[in-house]
Amino acid sequence: MIRLEQIYKNYVSGSKQVTALDGINLHISAGEVFGIIGRSGAGKSTLIRMLNLLERPTTGDVWLNNEQISALTDAQLRTVRQKIGMVFQHFNLLQMRTVLDNVCFPLRLAGLTRAQQRERALEVLELVGLKDHVNKYPRQLSGGQQQRVGIARALANHPQLLLCDEATSALDPETTQSILRLLSEINQNLGITIVLITHSMDVIRSICDRVAVIEGGKLVEIGPVMDVFLHPQHAVTQSLLTESGMDTDGWQSFSQQVEGRLLRLSFRGEATSAPVLSQISREFNVDLSILQGAVSRIKDTPYGQLVVAAKGDLEQWPEVEALLAQHGIDCEVLRP
Repeated sequence: MIRLEQIYKNYVSGSKQVTALDGINLHISAGEVFGIIGRSGAGKSTLIRMLNLLERPTTGDVWLNNEQISALTDAQLRTVRQKIGMVFQHFNLLQMRTVLDNVCFPLRLAGLTRAQQRERALEVLELVGLKDHVNKYPRQLSGGQQQRVGIARALANHPQLLLCDEATSALDPETTQSILRLLSEINQNLGITIVLITHSMDVIRSICDRVAVIEGGKLVEIGPVMDVFLHPQHAVTQSLLTESGMDTDGWQSFSQQVEGRLLRLSFRGEATSAPVLSQISREFNVDLSILQGAVSRIKDTPYGQLVVAAKGDLEQWPEVEALLAQHGIDCEVLRP
């Protein structure tokens, strides 16, 4: 659905040229929830604004549904943008207009009649759970309710693509989860492709199918969320996971204090609840000590990673590895 090809974005700051995006190549499929994560200044906001050409690339091409939109004029882009909704960090609502008027605003720009505007606005406000608040003003709403207005406004013109620019970073944790559940329902029920940027791995874990990690204007890692969480390849990704509580290397600080073979076991799905470790200990006379671990969920799929020390009779280790593989558990030997 979306394709970026060799995107560079340069700015001039005083006498210096600053590269905000450096050779970005990216493909996002229709219907997926795609996350872009990075630290402040990494280039993620510039990247998401490239998807609707609010920022034009210095060089490179942007494609949407096999149309090269980076080659369109501003007038042509205005028509394309009607099918791209955007949700902002600080809501960007019209404070002197009611909830209903805020949602009607893009519909008026699209040329709908007043009756058509009202009908569609009420429809999307019911979808986001605000049908009883249509005559209120933004100042009368909580932060989560204001963001729901923003989402309703973004959905008003039946978009194919929804861009979320730090849509939950101004909200408390409980409200964040409610907004993420709403976005997930929108994706599943309406089939709308969602691209969101965030600095939180917890947001990525809750809603995304795939994730791209950006640092210094470059995509340093990209892949399915499960693979990136269980097998991070880049130092930035590993650091972000550590900050979110998924530290997979903390065992190193005390590894010399334990005996035996050190293993990192990565598992997902049904393997998360299978009693595999107890089976290994019982059948192969191996003592297994859990040194570090975490179990959580990515969207609806349970996953986990454990660092364990294996001590005892290791002559049958090939059979142990075969049993782990049978259950779909990846086994990495950290210390023989």
